[in-house]
Amino acid sequence: MALPCSFSVALVLLSCHSLCCLACHLPDTHGLRNWRVLTLLGQMRRLSAGSCDHYTNDFAFPKELFDGQRLQEAQALSVVHVMTQKVFHLFCPDTSSAPWNMTLLEELCSGLSEQLDDLEACPLQEAGLAESPLRHEDSTLRTYFQRISLYLQDRNHSPCAWEMVRAEIGRSFFSSTILQERIRRRK
Repeated sequence: MALPCSFSVALVLLSCHSLCCLACHLPDTHGLRNWRVLTLLGQMRRLSAGSCDHYTNDFAFPKELFDGQRLQEAQALSVVHVMTQKVFHLFCPDTSSAPWNMTLLEELCSGLSEQLDDLEACPLQEAGLAESPLRHEDSTLRTYFQRISLYLQDRNHSPCAWEMVRAEIGRSFFSSTILQERIRRRK
């Protein structure tokens, strides 16, 4: 009878260990990089909001994805990962038509790349998210970024259009950063 009991205890310990390993332990510098990206987005501002009043647009940022109450940690990190990827691809293509200071843009792209490296090191695959991605959340974020891309195209990537996009991404990236902070505090 001792053998089945020992076996059961071992199974419980192994399952607890594997559940604990699902959590992603991002480096301490990851949170600082988030704030640095936000600072850089602010420094990249080239035009006053008033000079671009006729360019305003509601991109319909999906705030519900970033409230942090509805998503488990692995799901939230997956949403943050997709968000960071999309911001990277928006600002850091090989040939950017954006009117930014190149030094600030390179620093922004470097910071986003480091964040993506951190997030890609997370064991989301073990959490079962790699096999069944968050279809609704991913689709919602894709639609959001498609609206932004279409907006830039419709406005011929003008400086005012880019300024509206920079401000929008600053707000949405702030929500992503706050979500990550909430995840850290839960641990």
